[in-house]
Amino acid sequence: MTELPIDPDLIVRENAALADALDEDYEALGRQLSRRGIDIEAVTAKIAGFGVALPSWGVGTGGTRFARFPGPGEPRDVFDKLSDCAVVQQLGRATPTVSLHFPWDKVPDMAALKAHGDALGLGFDAVNSNTFQDSPGQALSYKYGSLSHTDPAVRAQAVAHNIECIELGKVLGSTALSIWIGDGSNFPGQSNLSKAFERYLESASQIYAALPDDWRVFVEHKMYEPAFYSTVIQDWGSSLIAAESLGEKAFCLVDLGHHAPNVNIEMIVSRLLHRKKLGGFHFNDSKYGDDDLDAGSVDPFRLFLVFNELVEAELNDDTFRPAHMLDQSHNVTDPIESLIGSAVEVTRAYAQALIVDRGALAEAQARNDAFLAAQTLKRGFVTDVGPILAAARRRNGGAIDPVAVYRASGYRPRKANERPAVSGGGGGIV
Repeated sequence: MTELPIDPDLIVRENAALADALDEDYEALGRQLSRRGIDIEAVTAKIAGFGVALPSWGVGTGGTRFARFPGPGEPRDVFDKLSDCAVVQQLGRATPTVSLHFPWDKVPDMAALKAHGDALGLGFDAVNSNTFQDSPGQALSYKYGSLSHTDPAVRAQAVAHNIECIELGKVLGSTALSIWIGDGSNFPGQSNLSKAFERYLESASQIYAALPDDWRVFVEHKMYEPAFYSTVIQDWGSSLIAAESLGEKAFCLVDLGHHAPNVNIEMIVSRLLHRKKLGGFHFNDSKYGDDDLDAGSVDPFRLFLVFNELVEAELNDDTFRPAHMLDQSHNVTDPIESLIGSAVEVTRAYAQALIVDRGALAEAQARNDAFLAAQTLKRGFVTDVGPILAAARRRNGGAIDPVAVYRASGYRPRKANERPAVSGGGGGIV
């Protein structure tokens, strides 16, 4: 039996107050799209079936490189994290799975954790390993690297941890492992750039060999931080080389914040699609670098352009199944509200891409009509697809206005009373 954190009757009452206006807006949008030859019901069905995973760490309050200011009612453990994630899913109906991070989310009884997720109506997406920091009781330090460390014993420890993550994920029903390492250097000459990459590939191949037949491994790149001079898996080229070297079950994972300024991320998407090595996305937004801001909060057009490439791939290959996840740090907002809002923005970008007139776009491109091609694409972006998103949520049992229902539920004040306050502003992002 599913344990719903928000009273379903509250959702029904709040939806009833907004239903007539939504129906009117949906019908008007349907007529508009029909004139373009687009079936609104087909688009709504796609949106209703779309899902983006929640990061377990995303329901806690994030921070900056200098300080962290805890929020009220923060999760005390991974069970609390799942409960908060269930709120996001119950109201927004676009986040049916959670991505766990080990050892942060490791518990003695993983089967009990799986049962808790099942009871909340949540599945488990890719599991994430952590060799970018030292954990309590860890024998050897990752200060100077993990999978690419010069010491074989450290590399062996990092490999063993990743294999343990696979075993934990199997209990949860996950079918993918995401690997991001902070390995790199802060000074020229500190590291042999070629040998470090070779050591990484050797270590990663051992992890790859431990993958079950139905699993995938996602190689995530990051341009900088914590290593600022060089990073072992620094860009999509390094990620692609690694994925192709490892084998057919290895794919590249693209985080929207892990790129140099002004990089054309949608073109990177296109190139990885061409090589059939795009595994999935970590959605967030940025102004300066790897800011981990709410998805669509700064550059929604870029998010739309990424989805334009994804929809193109979806139309050309019905076996394409990228893994989507939110990856954000919520410093000044209620994390549940930010995650609800981010899921809405990701589905909005998907819906906008779905209503692009592909035939007109292809024709304009073939004629080298740059202006008309750009306007055809832009037309999808400027169309208000909000009624489609709200209708899909309502049909799936969610809220027409999920944040309003969340606030009306009193969930955050209730959890603030139930969960002991976290002390002081500590350092660190997570």
